[in-house]
Amino acid sequence: MIGKRLAAAGAACVVVAGVVFGYVEVFTKGIDRLPERPCGGAVDRGLAADALPSARKAEERGRLNTHADGDFLFACHVRTADSTISGEAQTGGATEVGWREAHGSAREEGAVLVSEGEVQALALPTRAWVYVPCTPRRFAEKTKRPHSLTVEARTIGETRLHGDALRQVVLDFAYQLARHSYEAGECRERRTFPEELPRTGSNQP
Repeated sequence: MIGKRLAAAGAACVVVAGVVFGYVEVFTKGIDRLPERPCGGAVDRGLAADALPSARKAEERGRLNTHADGDFLFACHVRTADSTISGEAQTGGATEVGWREAHGSAREEGAVLVSEGEVQALALPTRAWVYVPCTPRRFAEKTKRPHSLTVEARTIGETRLHGDALRQVVLDFAYQLARHSYEAGECRERRTFPEELPRTGSNQP
């Protein structure tokens, strides 16, 4: 009798283990099956895995569009059925002062400002922005007006993390997108980017 109960208990454990293993295999591997660096190498897959809940399927796409005048836009997204982390990097005539003024409302909402050299960044828990001076190599205009690369990234839908933890992930996503776009768009200025920006936790207002 005892032997039968032990056998039954063992069988139940095997079933439970099978269910758990099946959940891991089916529900959490969607993002894990993406390239290690989605969007043509732009960002770390781990950032998407941290930001987005588990899902059966996930997709990623990156695209670079260059305009006739030399300005460019690079867009990247990692998406599941219910959630997305995405961003766009584009060049234009924004100055640092103008960029800060344009995001004054984000500062009022509690956005954290971090910087490293000429790279400036603002981050809310679900949105982040990055600014870096950049003149595209193919930029046709001959005037000496300021030129820059600006990035906006965000999460849409449900997220795995929240609050300050999510803020850091979205900011890292935006910064990695800025670094990749700076090289892909062939900005003229020589610049050495740090591996990461200062952590937002040490820059709370």
